[in-house]
Amino acid sequence: MQNANSNQSNMLILQECCTDTTGSYVVYAPVDVVAMNVVLNGGDPDYVALLPSGFAILPDGPAGAPDAGGSLLTVAFQILVDSVPTAKLSLGSVATVNSLIACTVDRIKAAVVVSPGDNTGAAANR
Repeated sequence: MQNANSNQSNMLILQECCTDTTGSYVVYAPVDVVAMNVVLNGGDPDYVALLPSGFAILPDGPAGAPDAGGSLLTVAFQILVDSVPTAKLSLGSVATVNSLIACTVDRIKAAVVVSPGDNTGAAANR
């Protein structure tokens, strides 16, 4: 678990990740510190609300195939927009989610894509 932001000491990020030959995934969820402390002290785990989000990167085609070389990125978010199940999404909420998805995809691409001749990217350090 990591602090989500040094300015927000009331939230932690619970994260799981895995990488093998079939692909990579990262799943994470913000967790309220107070609720987590209740569980860690023997309290009811149903007290902790989890809305996991994450992404998976899978190879595009079988390994070693002549046309292989790309990747398939799947991104998923669970966001509590309104506590009323019948509430309608506002245009602002939809725009925020679209922006979040676009920003997340751009950051993932920047972290794993290495330009020709560039040995400084995250993927080059593997």
